[in-house]
Amino acid sequence: MSAEIINLRRARKSKTRDEAGKQAQQNRVTFGRSKIEKNRSASELAREKKKLDGHQRDQIWPKT
Repeated sequence: MSAEIINLRRARKSKTRDEAGKQAQQNRVTFGRSKIEKNRSASELAREKKKLDGHQRDQIWPKT
């Protein structure tokens, strides 16, 4: 009945490294876009905004 002896400092550092690795992977997914992709999405947003603004009706309020 002998348990495996572990170094707590080493285990804690290993756990911290694993968590940092998971966070880095998430950041690569979230922020990892090339400059071309960023420019393309920005131009698409601008085009959609311009189209939406072009279809907007002007408010005509009756004078009372």
